[in-house]
Amino acid sequence: MDSLSILGIIIGLTAILGGNMLEGGHIGALANGPAVVIVLGGTIGAVLLQTSPAVFIHALKKVGWVFFPPRIKLDLEIEKVVEWSQIARREGLLGLEAVVGSVDDPFAKKGLQLLVDGCEPEMIRECLEVDLSVKENHDLQAAKVFDGMGGYSPTIGIIGAVMGLIHVMQNLSDPSKLGSGIATAFVATIYGVGLANLLFLPIANKIKGRAHLLAQSRELVIEGLISIAEGENPRNIELKLQGFLL
Repeated sequence: MDSLSILGIIIGLTAILGGNMLEGGHIGALANGPAVVIVLGGTIGAVLLQTSPAVFIHALKKVGWVFFPPRIKLDLEIEKVVEWSQIARREGLLGLEAVVGSVDDPFAKKGLQLLVDGCEPEMIRECLEVDLSVKENHDLQAAKVFDGMGGYSPTIGIIGAVMGLIHVMQNLSDPSKLGSGIATAFVATIYGVGLANLLFLPIANKIKGRAHLLAQSRELVIEGLISIAEGENPRNIELKLQGFLL
């Protein structure tokens, strides 16, 4: 679990709600049903209009990355590749056939299978790079869904504010109806800007970070498999791959 994500949400909400209370306000003043409907409904509607169903569903699945990121440790990836290179050096490339079945990662399994099948290094690189590019782009498209929500949300909040003010202007003769209109106007703006900057945009950036790290891990595997295919010394392979570490 990513504790920083949870901590960030807690600190962000505490800062805003706590600041509101320090100024003499109360949490109930920020609870406004019509504002929630306008901002969330309008934002989701706008995003659905610009996004394909497959990308939208994929984006919802990738929200899990914010709290439960894929377990990627580049140093362990290097150890695995070096181990494969040592097997290939002792037993030949066919010696890796027994390893293929024990690999869980479909990407690495595909690369190992190509290696065992005796494909040329450039062929292996081309196949895996296409796979990497498509998967990374798919994940970045998921991040763009939340980027879009972060862009639309403040604007929809302004629309809610204008609608609230229109309601106020239509009921100037009835003071009892002014309060709800003014509340909707200001709270809708808070919801729009707050959701964008505390939730949607951070989620988008977190997904992008996870996608880039996953792509980096796959690039490491590609370089390792190509080095094995070219018959490089395991020690040299390890030194080369350590360049991926910070």
